[in-house]
Amino acid sequence: MTSNPKVKPIPEGMRSVTPHLVCAGAADAIEFYKKAFGAVEQARLPGPQGKIMHAMIRIGDSAVMLVDEMPEWGALGPKALKGTPVTIHLYVDDADAFVARAVKAGAKVTMPVADMFWGDRYGKLEDPFGHHWSVGTHLRDVSMEEMQQATQAMQKQSA
Repeated sequence: MTSNPKVKPIPEGMRSVTPHLVCAGAADAIEFYKKAFGAVEQARLPGPQGKIMHAMIRIGDSAVMLVDEMPEWGALGPKALKGTPVTIHLYVDDADAFVARAVKAGAKVTMPVADMFWGDRYGKLEDPFGHHWSVGTHLRDVSMEEMQQATQAMQKQSA
């Protein structure tokens, strides 16, 4: 396959890794992400029966793609799959305020925001569509050695 030298292989404004979420009710998910995460809608391609074939939002400097559940294409969201092993991490200016806004919009806290040994103020959420999000604000730089010592101390406490 030859590429056009004038076309960038990674489009402007995109990153190498972009989450692509399957949601039961992608239009509702877009509205939730706007309220909860300050997302900005970039694109929406409607399909048959009012389902969204493709949509893209921007959260901070990152794109997130969305699609409606379409079992006939093998596109199932976390609720249909009875959970997800995936957590999407967000770095934000103020984790506490961000989580409070998300909860007000309908997210559920799965881990309260707290200061962590790796230098972040960090917490976890589940959105109404079953997707898991972690939220962090970096407070201080911590060396790998300090993180390893903290991890070992935690393991000793839980043993």
